[in-house]
Amino acid sequence: MDTDLRSIQEARELVARAKSAQAAFKHVSQERVDEIVSAMATAGAAAARRLAVMAHEETGFGRVDSKEAKNLFATETLHARMAGMRTCGVSRRIAGTTVWEVAVPMGVVAALTPSTNPTSTAMYKAIIAAKARCGIVISPHPRAAACTAEALNVVAEAAYRAGAPGGLFGCMTAVSISGTNELLESPGTDVILATGGTPMVRAAYSKGKPAYGVGSGNVPVYVDRSADVDKAASDMLTGVSFDWGTLCSTERSVVVDAPVRERLERALLAGGAYFARGREADMLRAFVVNNGKLNVDQVGMSPAWIARHAGFAVPEETRAVIVEVDQVGPTEPLSMETLSPILTMYVSDGWERGCERCIEVLNYGGMGHTLGLHCTDQQVIEAFALRKPAMRIVVNTVAALGSVGYTTDLFPSMTLGPGTVGGSITSDNISPLHLLNVKRVAFGVRGAATSVTTTATEASERGSAPDWMDSVDERIRAMLDTLPGAPEGKAPSAGRARDEGNGATTGLSESRIRSLIEQYAK
Repeated sequence: MDTDLRSIQEARELVARAKSAQAAFKHVSQERVDEIVSAMATAGAAAARRLAVMAHEETGFGRVDSKEAKNLFATETLHARMAGMRTCGVSRRIAGTTVWEVAVPMGVVAALTPSTNPTSTAMYKAIIAAKARCGIVISPHPRAAACTAEALNVVAEAAYRAGAPGGLFGCMTAVSISGTNELLESPGTDVILATGGTPMVRAAYSKGKPAYGVGSGNVPVYVDRSADVDKAASDMLTGVSFDWGTLCSTERSVVVDAPVRERLERALLAGGAYFARGREADMLRAFVVNNGKLNVDQVGMSPAWIARHAGFAVPEETRAVIVEVDQVGPTEPLSMETLSPILTMYVSDGWERGCERCIEVLNYGGMGHTLGLHCTDQQVIEAFALRKPAMRIVVNTVAALGSVGYTTDLFPSMTLGPGTVGGSITSDNISPLHLLNVKRVAFGVRGAATSVTTTATEASERGSAPDWMDSVDERIRAMLDTLPGAPEGKAPSAGRARDEGNGATTGLSESRIRSLIEQYAK
């Protein structure tokens, strides 16, 4: 009970400090914000290795080299991508400068961070919050509380030295469910940014606050008969062995087109994969999933460690354990998101069947997240883009890294929205822009008494007409036809007739209508 009370009190104090600091910080100029963000990224990058070691030692998950790479990605790569991004004052002038967009910070962010990517996620969220002139308070996963707090401290101290107001950044150290609920429900919290498992995300959405939530990602990868099979195998092994599978965007299943199945297996074996078959596959299933629940002890562990604890042996240098299966769902335990370097393999003859199998995998815990595609047939790529319930379809690259923006031009992010199909309000890679409200200033461009035909004519001059324009035009022409001296015949509909020379809409222009009305009025 004392721990809960301390946690609740800590949450209240951190939110109050962040709220006060943000009230001052929201008036800072773009130049000052960018100086502060630059200092944060530089400090975080300098501590990347030390923080990676801390995270590995505290959680036991993954690999130090991969965690260091993630820390650099969440600082240096993120900072480089944000160069020139306007998040203060008038951020954009559009529509011939008649509409201004003004960036307004959302306020104080309540951030939940995972144990699998603790230090990189903490620094990334703090940096995008600062870029948006928001305050932030983090509730870390209890298994990663110390390293998360230190990661935030590294970038926060750099921000304070660069001129950010004290208290803008906070991290809970007395972590409890009661304290986290206090943080999420606090009147001082303006928006929630939750990264973690499905239960955490659901809790975030239940608090009655604006919230961005991202959950699990059971990522399938389809290898088409048109693919560069050797590259596909290399990319998949790179992804599944990166931090031993702890990224939610990691390749979990490979669906291979039947004609290239043997070639792919040879390439995977040559690249360091081990195929578990028969009794070994059954031993792996029994160890990884207990009574339908994932065994957390195997999360982020090496293939050799997992195999040893499952009861068989693989070479120490093995990069992934692969099991060929034919079912998706509870009947095949390994088809779930394992958060480890285990890859299930399905064989489908033709991209249509492969497409269906990938959808099955996504439906089993990965809806909306990510899909990998190795293919050079543009028609197949387009078909996958149109049909798949995944908000990131990464082509001919490492799915684990391409989805976060490491090997693609997607925004560098440690928080990936799965869209409404995945239970989230966003399908984006979360950036500073998601922590901004956009105020719009609109200048008058036409009088209130201007007839509806003015807007219609403007649309006509742009080469298109609103759907309702035909009926308006027809009514006007019908009215003119009833007047004395009306011209013979009817003019073509403004919404349908086109000038063959330039594609512009023709028919009764506003000036012609006014001229006719004035003529008849005389």
